[in-house]
Amino acid sequence: MPKPAAKTASPLLATYNAKRDFARTAEPAGTLEPRHGNLFMVQKHDATRLHWDLRLEMDGVLKSWAVTRGPSLDPAEKRLAVRTEDHPLSYATFEGTIPAGEYGGGTVMLWDRGTWSPVAGKSASDIDAGHLHFVVDGERMRGEWMLIRLKPRGREKRENWLLRKVNDAEAGGTDKLVEEALTSVATGRTMAEIADRQPARPSRRKAAVAGHASSSRTSRSKPTLPEFRQPQLCTLQDTVPTGNAWLHEIKFDGYRVLVAVGDGRARVFTRTGLDWTNKFPGIAKAATRLAGTALIDGEAVAFRDGRPDFSTLKNAIGDGGKIVLMAFDLLEQDGEDLTALPTLERKERLRALVADVPADIRFSEHVIGQGEALLDQMCRDGLEGVVSKRADAPYRSSRTRAWIKVKCVRRDAYAIVGWLPSDKRRGFKSLLLGWEGPEGYVFAGKVGTGFDLATMEALRLQLERIERQTPTVVAPKAAVKGAHWVTPSLSADIAYAEITPDGLLRHASFIGLTDLQGPTASEPPPAAATSIAITHHSRVVFPESGVTKGDLANYYATIAPLMLPFARDRPISLVRCPQGRGRKCFFQKHDAGSFGDHVRHVSIHDKDGDADDYLYVDDTDGVIACVQMGAIEFHGWGSMVGAVETPDRMVFDLDPDEGLGFAETRRAAEYLKEQLAELGLTSFPMLSGGKGIHVIVPISPEATWPEVKSFSERFARALASADPKRFVATMTKSKRSGRIFIDWLRNQRGSTAVMPYSVRARAGAPIAAPVSWTELREIETAGVWTLRDADKLLRRAASPALAGWGMARQTLPDV
Repeated sequence: MPKPAAKTASPLLATYNAKRDFARTAEPAGTLEPRHGNLFMVQKHDATRLHWDLRLEMDGVLKSWAVTRGPSLDPAEKRLAVRTEDHPLSYATFEGTIPAGEYGGGTVMLWDRGTWSPVAGKSASDIDAGHLHFVVDGERMRGEWMLIRLKPRGREKRENWLLRKVNDAEAGGTDKLVEEALTSVATGRTMAEIADRQPARPSRRKAAVAGHASSSRTSRSKPTLPEFRQPQLCTLQDTVPTGNAWLHEIKFDGYRVLVAVGDGRARVFTRTGLDWTNKFPGIAKAATRLAGTALIDGEAVAFRDGRPDFSTLKNAIGDGGKIVLMAFDLLEQDGEDLTALPTLERKERLRALVADVPADIRFSEHVIGQGEALLDQMCRDGLEGVVSKRADAPYRSSRTRAWIKVKCVRRDAYAIVGWLPSDKRRGFKSLLLGWEGPEGYVFAGKVGTGFDLATMEALRLQLERIERQTPTVVAPKAAVKGAHWVTPSLSADIAYAEITPDGLLRHASFIGLTDLQGPTASEPPPAAATSIAITHHSRVVFPESGVTKGDLANYYATIAPLMLPFARDRPISLVRCPQGRGRKCFFQKHDAGSFGDHVRHVSIHDKDGDADDYLYVDDTDGVIACVQMGAIEFHGWGSMVGAVETPDRMVFDLDPDEGLGFAETRRAAEYLKEQLAELGLTSFPMLSGGKGIHVIVPISPEATWPEVKSFSERFARALASADPKRFVATMTKSKRSGRIFIDWLRNQRGSTAVMPYSVRARAGAPIAAPVSWTELREIETAGVWTLRDADKLLRRAASPALAGWGMARQTLPDV
């Protein structure tokens, strides 16, 4: 049958039309259409080989590249992008199945969409020269990207390009996008559901709206807009706190705001509670895209040349310019007050919440430890400074020393040209400053801070001796009303944040006269401490490596901010070894009262209706109290104490037979990930610290234990049935020979699995360590990190590779 003719012939779409039989495929015919402007979209395409088709609108068509392995957020990762034929603009909404035998036969998902533009100073025509530097504002891909054409080799028929992420605030883990974004941005369907022609399921937009399925001991209310609350404020000091108890963020030069969102509405408040929603419409609009309700703390920022700039922000408020929210804390979510949680846990929930909203809201990244290095870098880059926060601290609506700000200040000498009198009898209100230009002194603004009373009185006497009647600078009358002018013979050392466009010092502070020494740095706040007394510090717990009880307690005190987001408020079982790992160890899940008040109890009924008190912890002291009682390992239920009957995660423990190497287990975990992805479920790997790998699937706490158990059992048995030489789904030892046991039994009521960052009671004190799927491919053993690696684990946790690890809002599929 001949192909139907296109309505409008186009040389740009001739190749596209020639490759397709529109009587068979549902793809749109290649006809020119009015330009939309700057469309961007990506289609996940399972044809002969799975790939992601990147398309950018130019010249009335979609310029296209097939990206093998998909786009990567890692700037060091370059992905091959094969240039393909131009596609019509109508292709930007295509999702469905191309029949087998047709060109590109297979399933097509609309995986991302948005807009794009060349970076400043570049042009779309750069594509003809073999490179394109552009900015994407999509639902998944954001920030700066580059396409670079490779030199042709031999008789290549197509152009080979490389797609690379530019290192900016949107950079991240190597395969985070392709591994966690599993559903259509248009219909919420998985690839399998699209292939089966199932209807759209927008409620399953998991990848676009990620979050941590948590449970609180407070009841949930219907979605309402959260109310304003007073923000937590920083204490200014001169030095960055040291140690791994602190996390450090960039200090952005903008307006502090709180954003409340709920029921499709959003309000933006200033730090004093004023409603400035109309001044930040872009932020408010983006916030309405967030799932559920939330109260977010952050900074409204405008950028100039890639850096936050306060003057640009003021102009943007007036003329509707681009303003973004750098979000750094989450106070409420879905009716749950999060302020009692540790800073690090609140931030990880925030990261997941804003993971896939428009670029008007960005997550403020942090580092753990290494604050001095971050401050040095910020100052070299001309940024304002660093905010340091206790990783384990709650949120307090007041000024506290749990939040410390350290500014990058510029210091210069300025002439004192006058002073403004104080309302009091002594001293002065502020000094007037100037600098000597080619035609005389130029007004530089005022400084009213940095003085003590003795300095003010001594300086006032000096200024009175050189007072004069006429000014030596031209200054705005309102700024110098009532001024006393002096001959500019004294010079002051001034610290300041920046010089405004009209030449005035901003955030100026007096250091001293140029022949005086400035103040010394203040002492940093004390390091983290626990109120739990540890006895027998020197008792050896791991005889083969000499690890003591004190070492174990120090590890858990250090790592608690990372562990608690997964272990807190969850019924736990402890592996206790009171005399050390080499002696008798046992599981304990109940407490007769010997653990003390810091270890909590929750009453849970068994199947016969009898109730027992189970252990749980909700803070660092609770963890350390368990260690004091001889605990080494922490194992947790798959549900929280506030919602015991509805699990919030599944765990598939891959337990290899003795004769199998770790490489085989690693490949098996990758296979499970792919099979779960086919069902639309994002999963995360964790090294068990023993010989296996746990594949962890977070879920919203909606399904009951019988439903979760049924799904996990059917999934494991289906894999074992499909590949019986590789997998077994039964616990019997005799049936595991040469195979990997997919342990789904941890997904039933009362069963537990080892918690992330728990020490294992094995030789060498290995750790159950979260890793990314990309990292797993290079790991050779399930016990890479040990108790001695607490600092490494803290640094890793702040890396892009583990951003949002273990957090996703998703429900069990209907299978």
